[in-house]
Amino acid sequence: MQTHDAAQRQLESLLEFYQASGFDCFLEEEAIDRFALSAELLAAQVAARQAGAHSPGIAGSGPTSKPTQSGRSAIPGAGQGTMQTQGVDTTAAKSSAPNAPVAGGAFADAVIPDRDAINSAHEVARSAKTLDELQASLAAFTGCNLRLTAKNLVFSDGNPKARVMLIGEAPGRDDDIKGLPFVGPSGPVLDKMLEAIGLDRSSVYIANVVPWRPPGNRTPTPQEAEICKPFIVRQIELVAPEYLVFLGAASTKSLLGVQDGIRRMRGRWMTYSSGQRQVPCLATYHPDYLLNTPIEKRLSWRDFLVLRDKLKSVVDL
Repeated sequence: MQTHDAAQRQLESLLEFYQASGFDCFLEEEAIDRFALSAELLAAQVAARQAGAHSPGIAGSGPTSKPTQSGRSAIPGAGQGTMQTQGVDTTAAKSSAPNAPVAGGAFADAVIPDRDAINSAHEVARSAKTLDELQASLAAFTGCNLRLTAKNLVFSDGNPKARVMLIGEAPGRDDDIKGLPFVGPSGPVLDKMLEAIGLDRSSVYIANVVPWRPPGNRTPTPQEAEICKPFIVRQIELVAPEYLVFLGAASTKSLLGVQDGIRRMRGRWMTYSSGQRQVPCLATYHPDYLLNTPIEKRLSWRDFLVLRDKLKSVVDL
């Protein structure tokens, strides 16, 4: 009996550890051996290189092909880490088509987040003429690996004809489940902030820089944010809001291209260039941050008063 109780406590401790680490679901029935997958991919790359030496019709292969500049190739796994191998030329193994998939079990549809993926995102985003087209194009876009672990695309919420557009960083767990931004614990905080200045979700438009939830609510990588950026840029152009509100440092830095901290940027009007338009924008703290640091709510309250005064002064004119 004591042995059973000890095992139960160990299991509960393990689950608590997983929850605290951000793991909230299992992606596979069995654990995946990433080392074995990496070894298989390396073997495939070597075989492709050897086969290319006898097939002059394959681009980038043959007796005269050169190793990569760094002499190393990165083998993507399921997470952010990579395994480095020495002296392997991956030119023949990589497809010339943009967004070429990377071999690897459950992540067989993963792509290399390179310049081709970013260029593809720009082309797809620019081709959208309406918000509906943009959402459909984003749902079909295969250039961002976050789509492989997310349950839903989180495109937007609110009124696309609103005067104010609010932009966060990325969806959370509840957002991912429901397919809407800011519906988790931070949602009521944002709703109360809006209500305090006479607004609600029907009178604003809400989106994120990254429309898919990163696993475990981790911060999106710079590559993931850069690949997704063309879509939020096009979304802003199509909504054409009078004012932008950046919720948190991540969305502010991504869209304004600045490196200042949120404490230096919040509460003052800046300018965002959207096509031929110059849009007044305001930065404030992210609602998630306010949940953990409630003393800063007073500063966000001041920021929203600044927004209220701007909206009221334009109406009065």
